Amino acid sequence: MPTATAHYLGHLRTEATHVASGTVIQTDAPVDNHGKGEAFSPTDLVCVALASCIVTTMGIVADRHQLDLAGSTYATTKHMSTEAPRRIARIEVALHLPAAFAAADRALMERTARTCPVALSLHPDVDKQITFSYDL
Repeated sequence: MPTATAHYLGHLRTEATHVASGTVIQTDAPVDNHGKGEAFSPTDLVCVALASCIVTTMGIVADRHQLDLAGSTYATTKHMSTEAPRRIARIEVALHLPAAFAAADRALMERTARTCPVALSLHPDVDKQITFSYDL
């Protein structure tokens, strides 16, 4: 069974459906690439996928070690290459964990973040800058 199905809506927009849940997302080309920027662009979703994968994977490890990540947040910033071909050059992910973790637990969370499946799947030329802040 496919993971998702999608169709082109026209005007540089797509609509994708997650088969298992029925969740629907739309994409729109960004304003700097002929779109209206009225929805996530496909490259925005790559950045969100990285950050969401980081937090999800950290959550799995945190549960295993009885650490609480509830209330954690992230912000992601995409930087496109200024040279051809058009591609994502850098993804910044700023994570905030509202927990006072011991140094060993912080190291575990940070190692987990940098080795999540999406991070390991992105081309090595994509600069992934992941930063962490903690409530101490």
